[in-house]
Amino acid sequence: MADVAGRAGAWLVCGPGCTRCCHTLFPITPLDARRLQRGLAETRRDDPHRARGIEARARDAAKTLTDGLPVGSDGRRLVQDEARLDAFFQRHDGLACPVLNPATGRCDLYAWRPIACRTYGPPLRFADERTEACDLCFDGAPPEAVEGCRIDPDPDGLEQALLLRMGIEEDATWDTLIALALIADPASDGR
Repeated sequence: MADVAGRAGAWLVCGPGCTRCCHTLFPITPLDARRLQRGLAETRRDDPHRARGIEARARDAAKTLTDGLPVGSDGRRLVQDEARLDAFFQRHDGLACPVLNPATGRCDLYAWRPIACRTYGPPLRFADERTEACDLCFDGAPPEAVEGCRIDPDPDGLEQALLLRMGIEEDATWDTLIALALIADPASDGR
């Protein structure tokens, strides 16, 4: 990301206090979930007050998300039904990420954030799929400059290798949501 940030310069407007992407619901991988859980555990140890804030926001978000939550019987894994997921994500668009600190506008688990958060802003490439850049970025940039900033978030396949080491097969999907990854029991209020 540092390389693309250097190439993009002022066209990449992402930074502290820019929270637009923090108000978008999206799936995270099991590796993302583990990272967040590890970060929350370290935060509990190092900054219990901040950890309690994250946990309270995660519980509140999980309660809000129960409206049509498309998960399996475990209460955490998203079902693989694109139409249901799209409708669910649209219905909850604008919900703040529970890790976003509302007082500071910063991510309280920044070092442990999901890959989607770490790569948001520039246009992305995943094998045959291409995504557009954040519409706040690259305003007025010529198309060739935007394309020159396109990145593959995991060009060496490290995320996939780690998922396989976790016992998650390449074709198996086991995505969840940030709030669900951070609460103790998705069927309860987390107490």
